[in-house]
Amino acid sequence: MAAPTEKTPSIASAQQKTIYSILFAISFVHLLNDSMQAVIPAIFPILEESMGLTFTQLGWIAFTLNITSSVMQPVVGWYTDRTTSPYLLPFGMMASLVGMLGIAFADSFSMIILSVIGIGLGSAVFHPEGSRVAYMAAGNRRGLAQSIYQVGGNSGTSLAPVMTALVFVPLGQFGAVWFTSLAAVAIFVLFYVSGWYAKQLIHFPRVKKQTGEKKTMNNKRKNKVIIAMALLVFLVFARSWYFSGIGNYYQFYLIDDYGLSIRQAQIYLFVFLAAGVLGTFFGGPIADRLGKRNMIFFSMVGTAPLALLLPHVGLWAVFPLFFLIGFILNTSFSVTVVYAQELVPGRIGMVSGLIVGLAFGMGALGSVVLGKVADITSIAYTMLLISFLPLLGLLTVMLPTDKMLEKWSQGDRPPTNTNP
Repeated sequence: MAAPTEKTPSIASAQQKTIYSILFAISFVHLLNDSMQAVIPAIFPILEESMGLTFTQLGWIAFTLNITSSVMQPVVGWYTDRTTSPYLLPFGMMASLVGMLGIAFADSFSMIILSVIGIGLGSAVFHPEGSRVAYMAAGNRRGLAQSIYQVGGNSGTSLAPVMTALVFVPLGQFGAVWFTSLAAVAIFVLFYVSGWYAKQLIHFPRVKKQTGEKKTMNNKRKNKVIIAMALLVFLVFARSWYFSGIGNYYQFYLIDDYGLSIRQAQIYLFVFLAAGVLGTFFGGPIADRLGKRNMIFFSMVGTAPLALLLPHVGLWAVFPLFFLIGFILNTSFSVTVVYAQELVPGRIGMVSGLIVGLAFGMGALGSVVLGKVADITSIAYTMLLISFLPLLGLLTVMLPTDKMLEKWSQGDRPPTNTNP
């Protein structure tokens, strides 16, 4: 009878151990996945010239990619919370590979749309399951694990201007064919990660139960959680609109209003995105000191005065402002996911789908709206309009505090006032 008593501590200690090899592997695939997604905005200047697309059409392309990914991510997360499917990861990436081939050879707007649907579906499968793998490999360092995972994705996104300058300017649309190799590498790595994932479910059956269990709560607390999650999604939605406006359209603002070439504009955009990678990495450790809700508040409200200033400065000031905005805005990128997972414990896939997928993806609606505004008015007016979005971060004070989440996780009844 001694064996069972010896097994329990070993399982517990294994679950507390951080598996860095898996974390770095899934982060690397996150980089490859989001690099392929970044191909779409990276190729916008090329498509505008070669196919004569309007800003509205470019917005619809971005919308199709992100809405396909965003709508499906919570669905995939909901499904895998109940029936784990480790090898869904590499098979989902195959859809991205097909989509990249389609982008390279597309000769019409409709073909571009169909191709980005494939890339979006691949991303929809990867993100909730990738977040689950990061959660399972985190041990007792969930904040750090989520930062490692998200830094990979942000690094991939930051490569968009580099792709435009080094690949699509000299090679044109056909340059997208080279990115099929990224999908192939990702598929290979994901088979390795999926093998580890499957072994966890065999040797540690409690992992499957913990990642899919549904904790009971009274109606009063349930209503508070629903309101808090809706507000959190709205905040991420607003942040995504701003990020979408800068990532998709600011390059045209630099070209039209400052007279830069396509290649020169990418340098400025890269500074913004690269600073975001740094912000994502350092946001987790800073949040450990300041608190997750405080970090979410600081990231948006701290960005607001800089965002309001950006449309009114000379070209010399764009670099430092871009760096500061990108860094500060993204300090809460991974923190938001961890906060949501603690708000709704036991629903790792669905929560990750909502925050990383639906909330960010619904920001793609901003691509269509902002593109239409740019067509009707001007790019300069559009940039002025989005500069007010970070002010919505003031609503963060309505979210439950970190101490409140801790009380809820311990099963205490929440007090009537959730504000500090």
